[in-house]
Amino acid sequence: MEYNLVIDTLKQLDSFQRLKTGSDQCLEDFRCYLNEQANEKELGQKITASKDKDIAEIENAIAEQVLMLGRYSKHLLKKSLERHPDLVNEDFTYLFHMIGLASLTKMQLIEKNAHEKQSGIEIIKRLVRNGLLQEKRDENDKRSTRISLTEKGRQVSTESIKDISVASKILCGKLGEEEKNTLLLSLEKLNSFHQYVYKNLKNEEPESILKMVGNE
Repeated sequence: MEYNLVIDTLKQLDSFQRLKTGSDQCLEDFRCYLNEQANEKELGQKITASKDKDIAEIENAIAEQVLMLGRYSKHLLKKSLERHPDLVNEDFTYLFHMIGLASLTKMQLIEKNAHEKQSGIEIIKRLVRNGLLQEKRDENDKRSTRISLTEKGRQVSTESIKDISVASKILCGKLGEEEKNTLLLSLEKLNSFHQYVYKNLKNEEPESILKMVGNE
């Protein structure tokens, strides 16, 4: 028997139980704890090893985590929206951005969802075809089309947001309230920066945008 392995496991179990005092514990929680410890150790080693290298290890690690979370969230949202056949992929965000608004122009709605013009137009067409959005000519600018929710669109928004909320809770995993608040503040700060870049600098070269970050 590998006694050193048993001893190391017992030490980790003791640390886990001390950390989780007062809460229900199970094998799956312990496994997640071990994974977190391993990830933190690996990240620390990468940062230490790259201090003298021209490699943004921490930024690369964040980008990887964001990309993976995007894929996980897409899968969760797809499952959550199975009861709403009129909504495909991320169509629901177009409805949610219309809640509480009388109307928006097509381009305003597309920009709120950070989509390319052609992709956004196709989504709007699909939502109009499914009776969730309606369009009419802008009275002040005949070249522009305004978009608004239909009664069916409001109903689907109300019903689907309950299912989206379930997916959102799952996506947050086992983060505590303080962790959620900290993460939300960081994400809002990131989104504010990227919204500015998207609206004003989308055609700029990455090297020019990087100068805004202060790393150059």
